[in-house]
Amino acid sequence: MRTGLVRRLAAGKTCVIAAALVLAVPGVAHANSVAVTVKTPGATAGPASTFSEITTSAGCAGGLISGGGVDQAIGTGTASNGNKINGSSPSPDGSTEYTGTTGVVGTDVTHWLGIGGSGGAVDAGFSTTPYALCLNSSLINHTQVVMNKLAGPTGSSTVGLVTATCPAGTRLLGGGARITPASVGSLKPIASFPTFDDAAHDHGQKAAADGESDPDSWTAVGWNGGGGNSNNTTYAYAVCSGSGINIGGVTVKVRFGEVSGPTAATSGQSATAGCGGNDGKLVGGGAAISGGSVTTTDFTGPGSPGDHLNGSYPSDSGGTPVADGTTGAAYWTASTHTGGGSSPSTYSDVWALCADDGV
Repeated sequence: MRTGLVRRLAAGKTCVIAAALVLAVPGVAHANSVAVTVKTPGATAGPASTFSEITTSAGCAGGLISGGGVDQAIGTGTASNGNKINGSSPSPDGSTEYTGTTGVVGTDVTHWLGIGGSGGAVDAGFSTTPYALCLNSSLINHTQVVMNKLAGPTGSSTVGLVTATCPAGTRLLGGGARITPASVGSLKPIASFPTFDDAAHDHGQKAAADGESDPDSWTAVGWNGGGGNSNNTTYAYAVCSGSGINIGGVTVKVRFGEVSGPTAATSGQSATAGCGGNDGKLVGGGAAISGGSVTTTDFTGPGSPGDHLNGSYPSDSGGTPVADGTTGAAYWTASTHTGGGSSPSTYSDVWALCADDGV
């Protein structure tokens, strides 16, 4: 049996929890060699100036990243509208970014970047915390990162959607998103999610749905809230199993949740999804603020140009980020925010990827 939890976080921090139960068909018991440890250095303050960003990093001393995340402290009052995620993405060394030639850009990557950006307001309470999910598996002992990028978004309240697809014969484990440049304060990634490069998912424009297995791609969506068009670029990153590994026994299960809101100006929302007992171990996750129905229709933007993400991270069932060194984290949380305007018909979306290597 699986319990999927979603947590509503409004301006007053009121929580509403909904549960959905999924029956699991009993099967033959087997071992699962997948183990994941979450590493984080904690929060880094900033940005301290408008239209800028800070880069933070979490690394795996042993093992390889399967995915990663980021969380922000956003201060209080209207200044909270100015803090946004600019990136959550893999790195070979904790500082280098994959922004050049597309395709397979790295192998056996060990670090994850959390990049916090600012718009037209800053607050002393701003900070960014990165999370690396460090994978230890007797079967998936090598990984590779695939990057794809798109010039855009361009105009006001337009999306720039780009998808990175794993090489044939490999398995998607996690993924991330990035936008540049930081100087365009209204530019941000508003979605980062697992998907499929097939007609049923419109080749990445529809997200993987709850219960689907073995997605092969990762989509990132950039959102330009209305100010500036200075060589805007959106990047998508897929973390895949390494080449030459027999993935016949590897299953990656998708768990997904969508909740209404946030809709009021200067307010937040969160949603949490988790891996059930028969799903395997949490290896990655994603988040979005959207126009809703992201698994059944092509992705549409949310109701306000100021809408943005403030978190996509491993958590407990109530949405609290897990501590450094946590093993066996089972949930993923998305944290969203409206900015300074009301946002009708807006939804918050979250994905958890759960892996079982059958060993």
